[in-house]
Amino acid sequence: MKTKIFCDIADIKTIKKFNKKKIVKGFTTNPSLMRKAGAKDYKFYSKKILKICKKKPVSLEVFADQYSGMKMQALQINSWGKNVYVKIPVVNSKGIFTGKIIRELNRKKIKMNITAVYTSRQTQKILKLIDKKTKVIISIFAGRAADIGKDPIPEFKKSISMAKKYKNVEVLWASVREPYNYLQAKQLGCHIITVPPSIIEKIEKFGKSFDQLTVETVKTFLIDSKKSNFKI
Repeated sequence: MKTKIFCDIADIKTIKKFNKKKIVKGFTTNPSLMRKAGAKDYKFYSKKILKICKKKPVSLEVFADQYSGMKMQALQINSWGKNVYVKIPVVNSKGIFTGKIIRELNRKKIKMNITAVYTSRQTQKILKLIDKKTKVIISIFAGRAADIGKDPIPEFKKSISMAKKYKNVEVLWASVREPYNYLQAKQLGCHIITVPPSIIEKIEKFGKSFDQLTVETVKTFLIDSKKSNFKI
C-alpha cells in the first residue's frame, strides 16, 4: 500500500505551488495554520483555497467548542465543496469526547477528518460510531506525542489494525517532525501522512548515498571556514 502525502499548510501562495506537485495528493489545514497565513474571514479564505484545489481532498476544521456550534460550522464547511473533509477534534477544549457530532455527521454521509487523536482507545471509540461506507480520516499526532517522550508507534499499530475492518477509514500520520517520518508511516501501513512544505521538499530529494552526504557535509564545513577567514 502506498502512503499518500498531504501538504499541511494554509498559505495561498504555497498551496498554489504544491497543488501542482504530483507527490501531493491532498491538503490539510487547521485554525492555527489559517491564522499564521493571515486569514481574517474563515469562509472567504477557505473558498480561496478550494478554488485552487478543485480535485484534491482538502481538510477544513471547525473551531466551535460546543456541539451546536460544531454542527452548524460542519454543515456549512461541508457545503463548500465535494472534495472537502470536515475536520472535527476528537474532544473539545474541556476534554469531552465529540462522539455525538461525529456520529451525526457520519449518518449525514459527510466526509470527516477526526483530528488531535493520540491513542488507539480514541480510535476505537470513533470506529464504534461510524458506518463502513462514508469516508473518515483518523489523524494521529505522532510528533506531538514524541515531543513529550511518548512512543506513538504502538498506538499507530493498534489503530491501523482496528481500522482494517473499515475500507472507508484511513489512518493519517500527523505532526511530522522530520522526512524519515514518511518512511516510518509507510512501514506501519499508514494510509496518509500530512507534511509541511519544507519537509515535502526534502522527501523529494530522497536517494542520496551516505558517501554523498559525507562529502557534502565536509564541503559545507570547508566553505564556511573560508567565508569566516578562520586561521589557527
